[in-house]
Amino acid sequence: MSSPLWITATPLASDGELHIGHLAGPYVAADVLSRSLRADGRPVLFTSGTADHAESVELRAARGGRKPEEVAEGFRAAITADWLRAGVRFDQVVRPARDRGYRRWLQELFLDLYAQDVIVPRTRLAHYCESCRSWLHGAYVTGACGHCGARGEGGLCQECARPNDGELVDPMCVRCGAPGRPRRSRRLYLPLEPMRELLADHWRGAGLPPRLAVLCESLLEDGLPDIPVGHPGEWGVPVPVDGFAGHRVDSCFESAALHLFGYGHDKQPLPERALHFCGFGHAFCHVVLLPAILVALGLKLPQEFHVDETSGIGPDEGDGGSPLWALDLLTEFGADTVRRHVLTARPQGAGGGIGRADLERTRALLDGTWNRWLSGLFAAVREDSAGRVPDAEPGGEGWEALRHRLRRAAEDLREAYGPEAYAPRRVVAVLDEVVCCTADFGYVNGFERHRPSGAGHHLPALAAQLAVAAALTSWAWPVMPEGATRLAQALDMAPGGPVIPEALAPPAPGTRLAPPSGPVFGF
Repeated sequence: MSSPLWITATPLASDGELHIGHLAGPYVAADVLSRSLRADGRPVLFTSGTADHAESVELRAARGGRKPEEVAEGFRAAITADWLRAGVRFDQVVRPARDRGYRRWLQELFLDLYAQDVIVPRTRLAHYCESCRSWLHGAYVTGACGHCGARGEGGLCQECARPNDGELVDPMCVRCGAPGRPRRSRRLYLPLEPMRELLADHWRGAGLPPRLAVLCESLLEDGLPDIPVGHPGEWGVPVPVDGFAGHRVDSCFESAALHLFGYGHDKQPLPERALHFCGFGHAFCHVVLLPAILVALGLKLPQEFHVDETSGIGPDEGDGGSPLWALDLLTEFGADTVRRHVLTARPQGAGGGIGRADLERTRALLDGTWNRWLSGLFAAVREDSAGRVPDAEPGGEGWEALRHRLRRAAEDLREAYGPEAYAPRRVVAVLDEVVCCTADFGYVNGFERHRPSGAGHHLPALAAQLAVAAALTSWAWPVMPEGATRLAQALDMAPGGPVIPEALAPPAPGTRLAPPSGPVFGF
């Protein structure tokens, strides 16, 4: 068997619950691609993890009077449960604070890079809070980015995605509000400039989206920075280098390395291709640090990137300013509605809104088109064919033209589902067109039931619509797996087949249908 196509999604900090903006970013889109490839019989490895050692986890623990391990464990369990509720199925979710062997693996990787002089000691100015008597890094400091001026935390700027270590303007300690003072600090760094040609060659061959290409070219033009890979602290994996007792591996470096642990690159060859799904604010770890680690290890991995823009999804103004937690919306609207909507509103450009009112409109669309057509079809089969698939070839007024259109739609779906031209928003649009055209066909041919010349004229049209319903158990499964599974059960079929024109075939004549008591898609 060929090596799997490796799909990754950004590790999520285990400092809070899963937000709807997270689903709208990398996770649902990556899962849809994973499902479509598996349905086509292609080997896939879909991995992610939780950033348990992020500074924000330690900060949240301190504010709540808890241990960081407790915070990481609790929110990790909630995040992974919500992924499952949303239908996001990973093959591997790395749990840094819990997975056996992870700490030793990361320390051995760190020592390997140190032995090669890829990681080296440097003395640089860093932010220090004299009031708290502690170094300020990551979530412990806020200020204006020295590159773009956007205000945010230390580490990586969420607006321009560049590292801002020691370069924040007007830095402020998050714990006490005191200004951060510059102080010389000796830490371990990963200098990128010695890898200039290798990284530039990697980026040229990666087919970067325009905004990522601008980031990488700007880094090259300005001179590649030295990236801190350790800092003084108490939470995280201890730096295993002599002379740096009390230092911990930096969470950004760890997030990049975490992907290699999830794949198990030291146990099996790397795949021929990897696709990374991430938000632009986290792109540095994927597009710069991970390739740097691979280059240092002498490994080559063709990589592609699917980057969603920073999602400015905050409190739901239509619901009294309450946060839009994924669990609440999945419970209220169901995974199908949420998944379908975030694909159309995914912040990859000019997306739509994500709030309860927006999800209500999506649910109304599913009810008014998809579910209305299917409920009418099931009712007609029950009344006119004793609840069984009629013994008739698909046909009816306009069927040949519609069939040709549907077969073209299948090819469009296959292309939009594929990794070469992945376009989930296009997938949703084509699926809606399939349903609407078929519903129109069913309405027009429904008048055949009243033809005085004899019974049975309408049965070919029922068989034709059942062929479309059967196709949707495959065509819609990557986007709305719950509804596609319910539809398949109603038709006595297996869901999740390949997205091909040949799926357009009704169940065997005489098959008894078992429609669900409620809506097929969403609820």
